[in-house]
Amino acid sequence: MDQDADYEYPDLDPLPSKIEAEIIPPCDPTADDRLYHICITAISFVVMLILAVLARRSKEGYRQKGLPGLLSPVNFLDHTQHKGLAVAVFGVLLCKLWGLVLSPNPLPFTSATENKQYWVILGVFYYPALYYPLLACGTLHNKVGFVLGSLLSWTHFGVLVWQKIDCPKDPLIHKHYSLFSSLPQIACLAFLSFQYPLLLFKGLKGTEKDNATEDLSSSYYKDYVKELFKKKTTKISTTSTETPKLPQRIIDAVKSYIYTPEEAFRFPLKLAVSGVVSFIAVYQMALLLISGVVPTLQTARSGVNEDVANLLAGFKIMLSPDKSEVVRIVVYYMWCVEVCYISAITLSGLVNLAMLMRSMVLHRSNLKGLYRGDIYNVYNCQRSIRASRPALVCWMGYSSFTAAHICIGMMIQTLVFFLCLLVAVFLIIIPVLYQENLILFQILLSMWPFWLMIILAVLIQHITGRFCFIRKDGGTRDLDNRGNLFLLTYLLFPVNVLIGVLLAVWRMIITALYNIVHMGRMDISLLNRSVEAFDPAYRCYAHYLKIEVNQSHPVMKAFCGVLLQSVGQENNSAQRSRDAEEGIQLVQQEKKQLKVSCTKRARRHWQLLYTLVNNPSLVGTRKHFQCQTAESFLNGSLNRSTKKGSNKETEPASSN
Repeated sequence: MDQDADYEYPDLDPLPSKIEAEIIPPCDPTADDRLYHICITAISFVVMLILAVLARRSKEGYRQKGLPGLLSPVNFLDHTQHKGLAVAVFGVLLCKLWGLVLSPNPLPFTSATENKQYWVILGVFYYPALYYPLLACGTLHNKVGFVLGSLLSWTHFGVLVWQKIDCPKDPLIHKHYSLFSSLPQIACLAFLSFQYPLLLFKGLKGTEKDNATEDLSSSYYKDYVKELFKKKTTKISTTSTETPKLPQRIIDAVKSYIYTPEEAFRFPLKLAVSGVVSFIAVYQMALLLISGVVPTLQTARSGVNEDVANLLAGFKIMLSPDKSEVVRIVVYYMWCVEVCYISAITLSGLVNLAMLMRSMVLHRSNLKGLYRGDIYNVYNCQRSIRASRPALVCWMGYSSFTAAHICIGMMIQTLVFFLCLLVAVFLIIIPVLYQENLILFQILLSMWPFWLMIILAVLIQHITGRFCFIRKDGGTRDLDNRGNLFLLTYLLFPVNVLIGVLLAVWRMIITALYNIVHMGRMDISLLNRSVEAFDPAYRCYAHYLKIEVNQSHPVMKAFCGVLLQSVGQENNSAQRSRDAEEGIQLVQQEKKQLKVSCTKRARRHWQLLYTLVNNPSLVGTRKHFQCQTAESFLNGSLNRSTKKGSNKETEPASSN
């Protein structure tokens, strides 16, 4: 470097002191993790047995087959249920899976580090079984389940908080990584600890109806159908044919990334789980990328000394004859690298959150489109909306696939954004600020004849196309001066080849950035519409929509609910007729006399009279007529003459 060059860096005196490596000893919390898991596994097993017995009793009336007492953790096809319990449990599972992969001891029952892959495989099935009762407690919708759920959630939450207070530091990756990584798990368990007592306080009682009946009895589907038949007012604007202005287009673009809830639409449970799991995956991935790299960069920056000048001199790089100045320059450059890396992670996280919001908007649009049969706007071809084996497999793993795509996409985005920021900082920003090492600008400046030729060729084609080769005639446009047009096309062929090279490079950059930015989204295809079936992520999403629409169509469920309601009313009316025939109302007349209104009593009397008139053979079973003689009945029916005579005999007797 030239000694006379005016090349000043920010004053970083005093230079960063060396960061001594802090040794974090292994910490054993007071609540031993191994003993805790042994106890909580036994408790969860007992809770599961209790829930199985309760489920078996509630299902005896329906004669359900299969394993006795085995209950489903949650109805994933019910759009009307409370989604918080399932979302929180899936969030806890994702956090445990994250720690399972990174921890040197995947399971707390053993500290052996050999054959870790086998313990990881065992843990993949252990933790879902461990937290299964925590979700199943809310399935029965009775007080016993809510009490057991409260006890389990408070136990998990209390022990986890206790362990983190005892051991806030951990030698894994970074001293505070384990603490910050457990924050989503603590939040989910805290929500469960609050939600189960709240449900118990509200006094939700268990019913003998299964989940499907409870789903169909909800008013959500009827409200959805009413919203469809509601007349929508169309706003007629005089400027409808005009294109919106730039500010309005920007506002519309921003609104398309903001999800606003609608009263007549509820998200499926799988999509709600996918949204929360994706958010947790973004947090965990950002935390891992920061904790694994930033402390290392800080340690390296603090360890820079004058020996770095000798190292650079070995590569014939002379930053300055003064070694202290070389140290200052290197420290400054490393600080810029650290800033670029943190900025890349931040940008990647923000991009993924924006893509997540956009996905929620598109999910609702696709579901509503398929509900009304608009298949071509969602798919590129005609597809049958029915259940199939591939569709069912994709539906089962959709939430898990979403989390995996978010993690992989965020890693690739961070790497690409980091490289782009490094190029921008070290080749553009820093040289422009200090007016030194303008290598990129010197290369571009040395090629100014080439750029001038490209610019002039593009301008000539656009100007001549606008003023010479297109004519307006009667409101239409047509080609003009075709001879000159053909001549210019021939002359500019070599130049357009060079322009095509630039366009190809630009196309490659734009395509790569677009695919990298949308890597975490499964609701759009990264391939062309004609070959989107080869995109496994989008194919999974398309199959997922088939199952949701086929099994949870709001109009279909509204129709089924109306059918069940009409059948229930018919059964109730038949039961009331049987009660009238058997005389149950007369037996319980004294108990219900104050409760039954005059209108209901009159309606029952008319029903009784109508039944007896149409079925005379039932008159003999009435208690009032059991004391009558055999002469009062003729061929099993009431002898009206005898009845009239008996009435005439009773009237004088009453008058006397």
